[in-house]
Amino acid sequence: MRITRSAVALTVPLALSAAMLAGCGAGAAGGSGSSAGGKAEGAITFQTWNLRAKYQSFFNGLITQFEKEYPSVTVKWIDQPADNYAEKLSADAAGGTLPDVVNVSPDLAYPLAKAGLLMNLDTSQATSTYKSEYTPEAWQGNELPGLGGSFSFPWYLNTGPLFYNKALFQQAGLDPNTPPQTYDQLFADAERMAQHSGGKIAALAQEPTIEDFGRYGVPLMNSSGTAFTYNDAKGVELLTKYKRLYDEGGLGSQALSTTPDAAGQAFLEQKVAMNPGSALDLDNFKTNAPSLYKNIGITDAPNNTGHPNMYVMGLGVNNQSKHKAAAIAFAHFITDKQNQEAFAHQVAIFPSTAGSLQEPYWTKDDGTDEGRVRVASAEMLKGAVNYTPPVMSDQMKTVLQQEVAKALQGKESPQQALNNAVNESNQLLKQG
Repeated sequence: MRITRSAVALTVPLALSAAMLAGCGAGAAGGSGSSAGGKAEGAITFQTWNLRAKYQSFFNGLITQFEKEYPSVTVKWIDQPADNYAEKLSADAAGGTLPDVVNVSPDLAYPLAKAGLLMNLDTSQATSTYKSEYTPEAWQGNELPGLGGSFSFPWYLNTGPLFYNKALFQQAGLDPNTPPQTYDQLFADAERMAQHSGGKIAALAQEPTIEDFGRYGVPLMNSSGTAFTYNDAKGVELLTKYKRLYDEGGLGSQALSTTPDAAGQAFLEQKVAMNPGSALDLDNFKTNAPSLYKNIGITDAPNNTGHPNMYVMGLGVNNQSKHKAAAIAFAHFITDKQNQEAFAHQVAIFPSTAGSLQEPYWTKDDGTDEGRVRVASAEMLKGAVNYTPPVMSDQMKTVLQQEVAKALQGKESPQQALNNAVNESNQLLKQG
């Protein structure tokens, strides 16, 4: 897990080494491995992702509690740094030392599951009964295309609230209390804003990503998860609209090279009307841009599907664990309703357990900046989906980014740019 200022950076989009996984000898995805039935006993390992520094006492307390409830089980906690986490999973997979319970996002779970190293929770009688304890959105967010099930216990969710500058909306003659909800509304508002300001105020600071294509309603992959398909007519339509937006000044002139931090600075300086962020940004606005702070609106990113975007994290169970019953019991324990809610009170994340987001902590604004963003974000998680395909590596995202930039600059047509991105990404997918 990586907890950062931006919810968008929650997961690390790195692919595990296919060559390493090929040598693990794990067999087909979802294989039975050692028995999941019987008594929970034995020594197991639990690996997290960059948590020990801030949450050592919290997790030590959970482990102590679990070992009291299961006296025949001992848990060794391993915490890996955020950097090179995917490479560490690859090395463990190749060496047969993958922990019994491992912290994974869908993109990290996919190659492990495909190699047969993670339990299929939908097909295992020992785990499928737990499905109803989690929200359908969270369970589906951990399902992996083409592999026939979910391979991680849902642990927590996050979403990126979108901040918008009400004053800039009002100056352009737009209703400051009605931010765009669909892409058509976004493009219309952005065009109005650019024309009114003579191109000085852009609605957005960054070019579209794969999530934008998903929210627009573009089919990103085929049903088996074996090929990208976002170069269809709807994908071309979206990129064509972004090209026009870029030409009109509704997309920041530096959008092709802007980093999230630079986009945030442009929003802080009130040169851009909309930008994703978190409660920490509100504190920054209050201190460094009080006029912006008093005009801040919070909404969700526009979408045409009726389903906002979310980010998911899970706990996978090693399919080759010698103490699978104990590993299942522990993964379920960490992700049960009580413990998920307790963790979500420690850090700005959201529980994936059924009924949790109806609790007052996530529905009633307590008057703080944190509470304001927390309640708004929790509301956005209703019906949310994970739009980023688990098989989409960092390299594939870079390919898309580069081709989108060429289309916006007029170096390629939107169709040619997306064809190039899809073809290259599909080749990378075949290579593993």
